[in-house]
Amino acid sequence: MTNLEVVKERLYSANASLVVLYTNGEYKEYFQDRIKDIKEILQNDKNALKGATIADKVIGKVAGSILTVAGVKEIYADVMSKYAIPVLENNGVRYEYKNLVEYVQNNDKTGMCPMENKYKEEVNIDKIFNEMIEGGE
Repeated sequence: MTNLEVVKERLYSANASLVVLYTNGEYKEYFQDRIKDIKEILQNDKNALKGATIADKVIGKVAGSILTVAGVKEIYADVMSKYAIPVLENNGVRYEYKNLVEYVQNNDKTGMCPMENKYKEEVNIDKIFNEMIEGGE
């Protein structure tokens, strides 16, 4: 099994929101919603995800941008927004998804996620990373 297949399987078997295969070979499951786990990991250690393979329930432009700047190598998403794909492709991040959607929905499922909406036209992914991780948004 490839690393991507392993994290994907663990995402579903553990019913996790995020699974990370770190470069040291350690797997870890996370269970918070939205990008809380990603933010905590990177606020504790900005280099923690360099070279990592991850599986996530939802990847939108914000999560895709943050993970790209953080140095993630491969991403699987149960749901991926069309806004995330150019970020990943332009930066050589390998990705797979189960479902492709126009955009990440807000919590009420009545429209676009506020963060996806805020950054949907932003081309500077370092700015997204800095505002979300260092700015603590």
